Amino acid sequence: MTDVLRRGRASLAFSFCVQGVAFALLVTRIPAIQDRYGVSDALLPAFLAAVPILAGVGSVSTERLVKRVPASRLLRWSQPVVLLALLGVGVGERMVELGVALAAFGLAVGVLDASMNMLGVSLQRSYGRSIMLSFHAAYSLGGIVGASLAWVGARWDLALWVSYLPVVLVLLPAVLVGSRWYVDGDATPVEEEKAGEGQAVAFRWLLPLCLVMTVAYIGDSTVSNWSAKYLQDVLGSSEQLATVPYNVYMVTTLLGRTIGDFGVRRFGAVAVVRGGALVAAGGFAVVAGAPGAWVGMLGFTLLGLGLCVLVPQTFAAAGRLFPGASDAAVARLNVFNYVGFLIGSPLVGALGDAWSYRGAMLVPMVLVLVTLVYARSFATQPDRYGGGHERPRTADVGRGSNGL
Repeated sequence: MTDVLRRGRASLAFSFCVQGVAFALLVTRIPAIQDRYGVSDALLPAFLAAVPILAGVGSVSTERLVKRVPASRLLRWSQPVVLLALLGVGVGERMVELGVALAAFGLAVGVLDASMNMLGVSLQRSYGRSIMLSFHAAYSLGGIVGASLAWVGARWDLALWVSYLPVVLVLLPAVLVGSRWYVDGDATPVEEEKAGEGQAVAFRWLLPLCLVMTVAYIGDSTVSNWSAKYLQDVLGSSEQLATVPYNVYMVTTLLGRTIGDFGVRRFGAVAVVRGGALVAAGGFAVVAGAPGAWVGMLGFTLLGLGLCVLVPQTFAAAGRLFPGASDAAVARLNVFNYVGFLIGSPLVGALGDAWSYRGAMLVPMVLVLVTLVYARSFATQPDRYGGGHERPRTADVGRGSNGL
């Protein structure tokens, strides 16, 4: 394995980690943001929905941009914009300034998410073995760090800009330096006469993965938005205990992704995805039927272990299905990240109000089980990615992106 690929992998993992920090700092300080700008409860959902919608626009735009600009360069400049937009949220004073900052954050996040996963897919192809989960483990680690920093800011009643400024001052130069070692992998050539045919059938083959991506983020947004309320209002926990499930979920997500690549290498992606779906469905079942708070936390723990493998393996599967057009496949697939995020929280809330929150937890459980129907879409393609679960030997593919 060349030093170029090792450096590329390390720098990309750091980029995933930084994005986890930035996103966690934004979403975990929403009450403070609402207080700072005087955003009403009625208006808050519109602000929150705008971020994933604009991120979807950014992801779609990335599919077009990457035809002219390397994904490494898009990542290099979108990540600083995300960090500066985060700081903008912290330093602004008027609602229009908040809107501009969140718009910039959303658009840049779409480009960032798509380009990060494009590079991850191409690096995995170059390595010839599963490494995609390790990048998302770095994201989970960043999320834990960001949430911890947000807790410190809330605990000490720090102004938003005081919480955000030191983070941006440290991470901004770090990501600019680290971006020197991003690697753009060389995609497998696609014959010109087959390109039109492949483009025509691309979405038909991509659709199962889009559904799995949507389902995974419905489950994830259910945990992030409803775990605390569910534990406190339905299972009768204390306010302090109600904050624990999401932290436990993030830790188990990190653990699952850290060891997930070894599972893929040993048992194959199909088995790992099926196992993850079953564990996640079991977690929702435990949460729905929990007699008390501690059993409920066990359910959220299972959810972290199960859901954590689905998203990274979905991106990896898209790269295997479309080796000559993996960037376009990843950009399109990434849009359904935001679709799931937009659907999940309102869906559970509406069902909880109209029916019961216990019953509402059964809906994402059933949706996660749909993944079992499409698990074969995650199978390795022998003619594209070597035999068995891994390619027989790694290829020194890729070029460093040192130039601007």
